[in-house]
Amino acid sequence: MSDYTLVIGNKNYSSWSLRPWLAMAVTGLPFEELLIPLDTAKTKEEIGKHSPAGRVPVLKVEDFAIWDSLAILEFLAERHPDANLLPADPRARALCRSISAEMHSGFEALRSSMPMNIRASLPGKGMQEGVQEDINRITAIWRDCRKRFGTGEQSFLFGHFTIADAMYAPVVMRLNTYKPEIGDGARAYCAMITGLDAMKAWSKAAAGEPWIIESEEI
Repeated sequence: MSDYTLVIGNKNYSSWSLRPWLAMAVTGLPFEELLIPLDTAKTKEEIGKHSPAGRVPVLKVEDFAIWDSLAILEFLAERHPDANLLPADPRARALCRSISAEMHSGFEALRSSMPMNIRASLPGKGMQEGVQEDINRITAIWRDCRKRFGTGEQSFLFGHFTIADAMYAPVVMRLNTYKPEIGDGARAYCAMITGLDAMKAWSKAAAGEPWIIESEEI
């Protein structure tokens, strides 16, 4: 039995759930998964059994719980240094944390106008005010990090998978769905993330889910 239980929402829609799930799957940290469908009559009650905040994801560890994607990722990085979820170099580590926090608290235009919907194909949709500026900033972050710390065309943001790649993975899935114009480097990064075995497994599960949340559909 695993030390960890990760409580998540629908794989098709729950971008926050994807982040710690992907990090744990990529790094091989064993965990049990508990999926609670969102936007149902019982969602609030079921999530409330695990999270005082009433939201997913939640990482249950022994006799306590951690909620919020970034808090979970930081906890895992501290508890499992061998998983290399943070860069070893202090400056790279600080930048990794900075861009992860920027994703956590920013890019509201993109998040609200392009909700994550993995099984959909909506080219040209979602380009509301501010979205292009968010995309430009995100792809600039990717370009800068891979140039400074990457290892080539098929490189994570800091050379190996870190919490930053986990934080930006839902953006990758949004770009795959809405297909805005992005540069070749950003496309290569997106292709690498979607090509991960763990990401393929998540996407396959998302495609097979029966639930539809109308507010998340464009």
